[in-house]
Amino acid sequence: MLSRLVARDFRNFEQLDLSIPAEGLVVVGDNGHGKTNLLEAISYLSLVRSVRGARDSDVVRFGAPAFHIRAELLPVGADPTAHRSVGIGYERTGKRKKVTLDGVEQARLTAALGAVPSVGFSPADVSLVVGGPGERRRFLDIVLALTSPAYLQALQRYRAALLRRNAALRAGGGGGGGHRERDRNFSSNEEQVAIWEPMLAEHGGMIAALRHSFVQLHAERFSTLCESIGESGMAAMKYSASNLVADAEKDSSAAQAEGFRTAYEAQRPSEFRRGTTLVGPHRDELQLFLDGRDLRVFGSAGQQRTAAIALRLLEFATVRDALGRTPLLLLDDPFAELDSRRAARVLQLLGNSGIGQVMLAVPRREEIPDAFTLLERRQMVNGRIYRYGE
Repeated sequence: MLSRLVARDFRNFEQLDLSIPAEGLVVVGDNGHGKTNLLEAISYLSLVRSVRGARDSDVVRFGAPAFHIRAELLPVGADPTAHRSVGIGYERTGKRKKVTLDGVEQARLTAALGAVPSVGFSPADVSLVVGGPGERRRFLDIVLALTSPAYLQALQRYRAALLRRNAALRAGGGGGGGHRERDRNFSSNEEQVAIWEPMLAEHGGMIAALRHSFVQLHAERFSTLCESIGESGMAAMKYSASNLVADAEKDSSAAQAEGFRTAYEAQRPSEFRRGTTLVGPHRDELQLFLDGRDLRVFGSAGQQRTAAIALRLLEFATVRDALGRTPLLLLDDPFAELDSRRAARVLQLLGNSGIGQVMLAVPRREEIPDAFTLLERRQMVNGRIYRYGE
């Protein structure tokens, strides 16, 4: 668990040094003073990147040359491999980022992935449902990268190959010149594009198969969670791939890879014209339904929020089960847009799963749920932490 958080020049924190009790902490403060930034700093130590999708240069405090965040940890149980500290720093000059575990700099940034396991809940999570497909792909990538080393490796290699194939497509004249010029470029550059396809297919097949397996495994649980929170309709989720693979083979990485190889060959002329790869897991979709209708389009605001919370609860359970311990719970005024009945049910579901350490951020003390009223409190004012009431 987290015992101390130090942040320098991260977001609006010039210098933050916060001790955190074993049960957790409530941070109270007006909007815009840094509560969300505090939770973002903690989640950064888990994801090695901003959970809000910000570039590293954008989380450096204005006018500062770099940021640094460090967590001191108290291992739970007798795990001899548990780390005592994790630190991440980024310098604007050179755009260099480094991570340390127990004070030792790591050769790979991903060595720190999940070192401070956490799952966050926020009203902004509704973007998981109402946002574009990229939001839901990112959700799957985070959950699976934190819980499956094979997935993380496949994702890294896939992205590297995709970057190079797209560069080759653009070099082949995608998006520029007349039809005849593009056709000549297609013929002369086809080999440079095709050379990346075996790697894309292999790792893309692994990604698609593991995503499909995850969705299949948790589809019923997702529906049950939505019902438990208070949704009367039948919620469902489905993974939709951009290749053609029989339903019985969608959890096979080999079958997915073969589907992608076939699709790359068929789509190559169109991809040259557009200068980008049109098939692959970077184009796939996690579809969410309620009574058979697309939740993104036809769901009410309440139904969409319910589905988003159900996804976060799935993430919480998946990380807990994979790591064998309860992740830190980051609650950013999570019930601000929920009625009291649904908020109570969410807290009950979390309690049934076993709540460990909690970091709760709310604008007013009256908004602290009953389940967390005994937690110690701090006040956040302009990026500084004070004892509550000072």
